[in-house]
Parts: sequence; C-alpha cells; structure tokens
Amino acid sequence: MTEAWRPDEDDRPRLAASGPVKVRVPAKINLHLGVGPARDDGYHELSTVYHAISLYDELTARRGDTLTLTMEGEGAGELALDESNLVIRAARALAHHTGMPAHARLHLRKQIPLSAGLAGGSADAAAALVACDALWGTGLSRDDLAAIAADLGSDVPFLVYGGTALGTGRGEAVSPVLARPNTWHWVVAIADGGLSTPDVYRELDRLRSTGEVPRLPTHSTNPLLGGADRLLAALRQRDPAVLGAALDNELQPAALSLRPSLAGVLKAGHAAGALTGLVSGSGPTCVFLAPDSRRAKEIADDLTVAGVCRVAYTAHGPVAGARVA
Repeated sequence: MTEAWRPDEDDRPRLAASGPVKVRVPAKINLHLGVGPARDDGYHELSTVYHAISLYDELTARRGDTLTLTMEGEGAGELALDESNLVIRAARALAHHTGMPAHARLHLRKQIPLSAGLAGGSADAAAALVACDALWGTGLSRDDLAAIAADLGSDVPFLVYGGTALGTGRGEAVSPVLARPNTWHWVVAIADGGLSTPDVYRELDRLRSTGEVPRLPTHSTNPLLGGADRLLAALRQRDPAVLGAALDNELQPAALSLRPSLAGVLKAGHAAGALTGLVSGSGPTCVFLAPDSRRAKEIADDLTVAGVCRVAYTAHGPVAGARVA
C-alpha cells in the first residue's frame, strides 16, 4: 500500500485542535487518461492513473464563529471565495456529515494555477476536508474523507490519498497502485490562462464525431483499461524511458485543438531533452518526464529561456496527499 500513501491514523490529531491547523496538498498529473463516451449524468467514463507531484497549495484553518475563506497567491482576485468555492463546499460537506457547526476561518496560499489541468481546486477541497477534520476533532479515516470527497469532484478523493492510484468511473473511484517505490522527476510548464475542462471534453466529443481522432472500439466490453494496464506495467519497471513511452492522454488532441500553441511547448520540451511530454489532464499545463533531477532543472531552465510558458517548475512524485503539516 505504500504507493497509495495510506498512513495510520496517527498523522492527524484525534482531538479538536486548539490552535491553527495547516495542511499541505499536492497537484496531480495524469500518467494515463482514457476517456469513454458521455454518460447519462453528463460525465465521461474514465480510466486514469493519477500521480501526485511536489507542487503544493497550503490551507490554514483556525477557529471562528462562522465559515470564511481568504486567499493569496495564484488566482487571488479571480477566484470566488463564496459558497461556490470548493473549499467552502468541502467544509460544509464535512460539517453536514459529522453534525458539527461549519465554523472555521480558512486561509488558502495558492501555488497551483487555476484551470491548469493540475486539479488545483480539487486539491484545495481535499485540504479543507483534512484541515477541518483536524480542527473540529471529528476523527474520520482517510476512507471516510474520500467518501465525502467523491460528491465534491472527480479528482478530490485521490488528493485525499495522494501517491499513485488508478481512477475509474468519472475518476472518483480510486484504487491504490501497488508498485515498488520509485521517484520520478517532472518539469511542469504552466501556460498563461486556463482551459475550461467541460470545453475540452466537448471538443474531444466533436473530434471523435468528425473522425479527426479515432473513436472508441465497440468490440471490447471495457476498451479503456488497456492503456492503464500498459502504464501500470511500465511503472513496475522503474525505468524512466519505459514509463515515458507509456504516458498517454486522450484529452490531448482536444486541448491542442483549443490551444494550438501547446504544440510548441511540447516541441520545446523534447528539444530540451525531456524523455517525453504531454498535456496534463484537460490542460493547458504540459508536463515532461526527465531521467533525473539535474536534467529536470536543465529542461525547466531551457523552457523558461525559450519563453514558451509562463513559468516552469521542477517536481517529483509520487508524494502524499493532503496532510497536516
């Protein structure tokens, strides 16, 4: 279970915290993302391999008489801080589940960009669940928190756990990936502006309907699992070149169609020496696999000098999900 980062319950306070609770939560990338047709509920059936990387947001929870949210960093002044925010919704969902009053002063320090394909909003919701659980002393298990998280968004349960995991359904059904421990080195190229996830899914549906990208095979009962199986087998080999050859994102053609400039980012990353690169999730962030940390730093520097992205970070994974600092 090491890859799922399911520690024992001693990593979280069991009694209500008397002082502030600070939680750090990572971004996620998709090492594989297979997309099925739209379901009756409007979501697409997915098969994905989630991977948590060392690019973090931080949420601090303090006692209060009401529920409030303030923030700084990425998205400050752009992100609504009212009842529509996933942080507020997560705190209220936990309060409803446990019968606790939804009272907390929450402050978010944000580094994960908005609408970037890195699940920043989902990460913050996971952080809110963990922080308020500790602040209020509700003592829920990780599995309990993940069950609440599933109603908040497809990526939220994974970010409660972290590590590397297989996601199915609309992504909310999370299963640990059992693999020998290994650290992978990434370069994360952040674009200017975001991409709407629903828009990217609609564009993929359009591209499939016109034949511009292949349609899903109809002869298989579960055509989505093949790519995930290949990716999981590559992880077990612990060879960056083998993993790079298995990375795949079926949303990438749609993201490139809506943001053609991303093709130039991917080309620049390959030219800088990345083993491979792909759009992360629905984009527009591009991620590149490097053979080691030194090469990751060189690739990030080259991308910055080339001016093809707003900023390039180095990161490693897998890392734990939302945790009390």
